[in-house]
Amino acid sequence: MGVVLFRNPLPDYPEKGGASSAYHGMGFRPLGMRDDWRRKMGHTKGWTVVGLVLIAGLIVPLVAGCGPTPTTVAPATQPPQPTTPPPPPTATPVPTPVVVHLNLGSEPPTLDPALATDLTSIDVIQQLFLGLTGLKPETGEVIPRLATSWEVSPDGLVYTFHMRNDAYWVRYDPVTDAFEKIRPVTAYDVEYGVRRTVMPETASDYAYVLYVLKNGKAINTTEVPTNTYNIEDLGVKALDDYTVQFTLEYPAGYFPAIAGMWVSRPQPKEAIEEFGAQWTEPGNIMTNAAYALKEWTHDSHMTLIKNPHFYDAAKVQIDVIDWVMITEASTAFAMYENGELDSAGVPLDDLDRVKSDPVLSKELHIAPYPCTYYYGFTIPKPPMDNVHVRRALSHAIDRQGLIDNVLKGGQLPAHTFACPGIFGAPVDDMTVGIFYDPDKAKQEMEEAGYPGGAGWPSVTLMHNTSEAHARIAQAIQQMWKETLGIDVSIENMEWKVYLKTLSDGPVEVMPHIWRLAWCADYPDENNWVHEVFNTEEGSNRIRMSRDDPQVGNLVKEFDETTMAAAREADPQKRIELYKRAEHLLVYEIAGIAPIYYYTTVAVTKPYLKRSYALLGGEWIEQWTMEPH
Repeated sequence: MGVVLFRNPLPDYPEKGGASSAYHGMGFRPLGMRDDWRRKMGHTKGWTVVGLVLIAGLIVPLVAGCGPTPTTVAPATQPPQPTTPPPPPTATPVPTPVVVHLNLGSEPPTLDPALATDLTSIDVIQQLFLGLTGLKPETGEVIPRLATSWEVSPDGLVYTFHMRNDAYWVRYDPVTDAFEKIRPVTAYDVEYGVRRTVMPETASDYAYVLYVLKNGKAINTTEVPTNTYNIEDLGVKALDDYTVQFTLEYPAGYFPAIAGMWVSRPQPKEAIEEFGAQWTEPGNIMTNAAYALKEWTHDSHMTLIKNPHFYDAAKVQIDVIDWVMITEASTAFAMYENGELDSAGVPLDDLDRVKSDPVLSKELHIAPYPCTYYYGFTIPKPPMDNVHVRRALSHAIDRQGLIDNVLKGGQLPAHTFACPGIFGAPVDDMTVGIFYDPDKAKQEMEEAGYPGGAGWPSVTLMHNTSEAHARIAQAIQQMWKETLGIDVSIENMEWKVYLKTLSDGPVEVMPHIWRLAWCADYPDENNWVHEVFNTEEGSNRIRMSRDDPQVGNLVKEFDETTMAAAREADPQKRIELYKRAEHLLVYEIAGIAPIYYYTTVAVTKPYLKRSYALLGGEWIEQWTMEPH
């Protein structure tokens, strides 16, 4: 996974921006106000009181008429009447909400924390659901969120989290434009959410992250309904309303970061059971973070609104997040230049112009980001089932040339899967991984049986729909043609369908080669080589197998190495194990071709004060906008 707001290119993890308000002259949209408030002024009761007074005034003279004639009294002097009516009271002005317009890039496949696997979905979930912990945007440090503190047992196997008692589940009703404060968020919601993620019936593609929990793997891999399991055996338990305890299979110093991931976040049982698959739709969804879901027009736009019951609501300045879903980076950037977005990713074709522009260059932000762009090979699908073909294709990619001539955003050529800044990533060891070497590429292709490209079959490279991915694919297609003498066709697919194809599609419908990126969920190699490619405990989209006639023994060694590293307490030993795992993955097995390490490449209007999260997961609640 991982989360980031702007990288170059990055249509799968959308570039985000924003917009302004009519109050500030930039087109901010005020929130709709209820027009029925006057009906709540108590008119009926008011007229009842007045009626009683008038009736009393009529009854008194009638009763008095039955007694003696009253003494005549001179009328009291009446005060002079004003010649002009007094001015009406001045209405209290309604504050204009602060609205930021952003580009989400594409339709989120889901807003269900148990089911999300992509950065688009996770970006939205980050604003709606709190976890026990969070990664501080500026530093990547694990800090408390729903938790106030935690402690770990001496053997490193039991983590106990103590939770705050002022976080609430809320629901925004788009019909009445009102919030419902439902109930506190408790440890039982955390227990339910973690259990639901791990249950095999949920079919969470990210459940493997929770295999670190006692019995997590055993439960998640249970074949149901053939076999049964007891979910209470999972290593998570609410001890009381505000204390939750996790028991691990092995010591994992990085577990506090996992405790804050979206798959570990509390989930609202009543909403899920009442609405089923529709529980994340507006009007149904219950959330607990700084924002709530106001509107979701699928494949068009989404609006989040500030949660007034958020425990830190007084510190949240931005009232509304208005996301559009523009897949074309050039279109989104044009909207930015036109003042319709407050921040946007910079398309490849515009980067040189932005750098030289006296205004845009001051709004440009470029910095390293913990993601790796890579091509994956569907290993069981010929000719990708030949390790020499895979190595040849990887060796033939001129990574630095791609960066200099196409990307131009300060990226670094990748020779390993994990990127700089990740514990255990051997990025500074030039003996590990794979590099551009056209001569070796030709030798490998000849050994594979395709000398000079002779006899090369039909092969497809696929990417999710994006101008940037298309440019990269075309450049690499040309490199393969010039170096290896082969033709590779290029296809693209809409993100949601593309992701499902790579996750669930049989080998027959999978493309031979496909692009993805991986971004850090937490800064440890376990989140990379183990959780992404281990054949027993990872997602393994490349479909490598211990039964592979060419590299099966290497795959077995890879699995055992990443498992050993995950369970090793000595940091230096872990580093050595991950070094071996990386070399196995990208060179000896050659399951993927790492291409480049990301950078954040974005422009932001000077009035928007935002962060560029070191490890993704932007907290828009902390952004501010100055009057403009």
